[in-house]
Amino acid sequence: MKGVSDNNAQEGKPSKGNKVDLKKPIQVLQLNKKVSHKNIHEENIEVPNDDQNNKDRDKSEHLTSNNNLTDYKSSESPFKKASQEVEINKKELAKPLNPPKSLEEIELTRTVDEFDFDENQFLAALNENEPIGLTGEIIQGKVIAIESDGLYVDIGGKAPGFMPKKESCLGVITNFKEKFPIGLSLEVLVIKEQNADGMVTVSARALILRKSWEKVSEISKNGDLIEVLINGFNRGGLTCDVDGLRGFIPRSQLEEGNDYQSLVGKTIKVAFLEVNPESRKLVLSEKKASLIAKFSELKLGQLIEGEILAVKPYGFFVDIGGASGLLHQSSVTKGSIRSLREVFAEGELIKALITEIDLEKGRIGLDTALLENAAGELLIDKEKVMLEAHERAKKTQAIFDNKA
Repeated sequence: MKGVSDNNAQEGKPSKGNKVDLKKPIQVLQLNKKVSHKNIHEENIEVPNDDQNNKDRDKSEHLTSNNNLTDYKSSESPFKKASQEVEINKKELAKPLNPPKSLEEIELTRTVDEFDFDENQFLAALNENEPIGLTGEIIQGKVIAIESDGLYVDIGGKAPGFMPKKESCLGVITNFKEKFPIGLSLEVLVIKEQNADGMVTVSARALILRKSWEKVSEISKNGDLIEVLINGFNRGGLTCDVDGLRGFIPRSQLEEGNDYQSLVGKTIKVAFLEVNPESRKLVLSEKKASLIAKFSELKLGQLIEGEILAVKPYGFFVDIGGASGLLHQSSVTKGSIRSLREVFAEGELIKALITEIDLEKGRIGLDTALLENAAGELLIDKEKVMLEAHERAKKTQAIFDNKA
């Protein structure tokens, strides 16, 4: 069978025996660059334009393949070249474009605009926005409106204060509008700070109670007595009213505790046992009031005569006409003693000087050591010390006059 020869196909000549154009043979790439260039120049064969273009394309592919192989074989990879180029670009960017020669060349200018203000203006702005009416604060206000559930009080803030009806006073109000007319000035206590509308809750009742607690605390501190009206009773004792505060008198603190219910509606004189505003605890005593009344007849440096009621490890309790005084072991004698019982015994009458009067605690302090002329004299000759007690007490008056 006759066909197209390979020689004719390589030269690009058409075959004589077949009119149909045959496919061009696949060109084999030359791996050796030098050989391919040499063959092309030595043979110097003229080919048609289409074949020449194909050869040029094959040649470029051949050269590209060789270059890739060469780059792969080399020690420097394309990734390493790219990273080196990035490093160079970073160094160039890090350099300032036009660095100044000195700091003097940099000019900092500031312009004053309408938003600038000094420190005084800043503090004034803070004061204007400061909320009025903190919890526990006393404010002078004026009634500006009355509602069915309370009234509004102008306290000088952006919004008025609201006082609920139950916070207006201690007792029951029959005519609310008559009690609080428009324009009435009154002191109120802030019991709740501003809400979302800037309004605070105030109370006249809470202010009255606060002042009442301050008043009874001062009376208790001074040891003064008060008269109260008994308004009720329970199993533990009696109840009374003290400047709007609820006071309690235990049965054990009454002179006549057996028939205590008969005292309801009567007025008795009492003293304060416990005053605690935080727990709202107010305890009174009729017995302490009687004791304080007796204390008022006593004074520092006074010589008293009493009976030993009890002997304790720390001293003696002495009955002074219904009141009890404490003769502490440090005030018995100037000498050293082995036991308190070798000095005085229960039921024995003694004489002693008053060295302390504490009305708030209901305590009287006594002393016998000041009656001694020498240390331990009371242990050696107790009868002589007691007989000469009045004369010896006069010598100690100067000590108590200085304390007074």
